[in-house]
Amino acid sequence: MNTILAEIISLTQGVGTQPVTTAVPGLLVVKGDIPHHQLATLYRPVIGFTVQGTKIFSVDGQQTVLAGPAYYVLPVHVPATARVCPDAHGNPYISMGFHIDATALQQLLRDIPESLLPRHPVPLSACELDDDMLAVWLRLLRLGHSPQDVPALAPAYERELLYRVLIGPHGGTLRQLASAENNFSKISQTIQTLRKNYQHPVEIGEIADAAGMAINTFHRHFKRITGLSPIQYQKQLRLMEARNLIAFGGYSVVDAAYEVGYQSPSQFNREYGRFFGAPPAKDTQQLRRIEQAR
Repeated sequence: MNTILAEIISLTQGVGTQPVTTAVPGLLVVKGDIPHHQLATLYRPVIGFTVQGTKIFSVDGQQTVLAGPAYYVLPVHVPATARVCPDAHGNPYISMGFHIDATALQQLLRDIPESLLPRHPVPLSACELDDDMLAVWLRLLRLGHSPQDVPALAPAYERELLYRVLIGPHGGTLRQLASAENNFSKISQTIQTLRKNYQHPVEIGEIADAAGMAINTFHRHFKRITGLSPIQYQKQLRLMEARNLIAFGGYSVVDAAYEVGYQSPSQFNREYGRFFGAPPAKDTQQLRRIEQAR
């Protein structure tokens, strides 16, 4: 394991705090002291690999420590905050991620015996890697340095990565993405609706009906899958979008508040300060300084 991990680390030379999109579709690499504001974002469904150091992932105040070397599965789009730390020896944080392709997952599941697959999802958590899993990540990373080989080999390596996760402790979480009929799929469709229409008021009864659930049942499943209520989910989407508009889009605080759907600028200021720890003008001014210094 140590030899494989050492090569993975060596192949990340030159990677910085902005995620690097490799020649392998879906594969990202990031390294270093990543600014907090970059880690407050809408996270995509991903198989993540903390190579070195630690990522502390927070959804509605609930923290999950993802200390490397370990992998994890994030099955839905989730607005979250995070921070990263170097390892115990001061070596920089390094992470890789592979975005999940539901079609590739569905095709693979047809070829795996049901007896090999865990049935139940597990909460977001760090999972130890064995040599087989590490070797897949290494092959994917090497492939990023050989673009001519990507069309022929990337689908095979992606398939193996999905397979290794499916037969492991997080397999029950990953396989949820392949079904169009379960509660997870219904909540995923609701999330897509909220992402597209976050500026508009949420009518819980309407979105619960669209998901084919009673309101209490819908709330319970939404909270279990995302860690947030639908209202909290929408609020965090709004605040993150407003932050970008003010910091980098040239919007005033008031204009950004109205743009993302707030009717009251004072309410926006209060909720922004609670979520990001500082008023919008002060917070976004600091973000601009950080970005200009990079």
